[in-house]
Amino acid sequence: MPYDEDLANRIRELLAGEPNVTEQKMFGGLAFLIGGHMAVAASGQGGLMLRCDPDESDALTAAPHASKMVMRGRAMDGWLRVADDGIKTRRQLEPWVKRGVQYARSLPPKG
Repeated sequence: MPYDEDLANRIRELLAGEPNVTEQKMFGGLAFLIGGHMAVAASGQGGLMLRCDPDESDALTAAPHASKMVMRGRAMDGWLRVADDGIKTRRQLEPWVKRGVQYARSLPPKG
């Protein structure tokens, strides 16, 4: 499944004022990177993918439609997936995007 271009455009709008944002196709979707670190992505599997503080993963997955991302059969702390039903409106999407941006900004810039 290709990533949702409408979702990618909605993410772009929310990131319009952010410095040092780049886009890169990754994980079958379109990722938005800050300082070389993925903040959020329009996932190729549907919904939103985001980075967060690994210590907050369990608390954040208590929110409706949020789950840990699974890689090679293992749930990954610090990587979340939010289903389409949890990001239908700007009000739903914006806090997730802000959280991903905040975490990416907390990491040292790559190369």
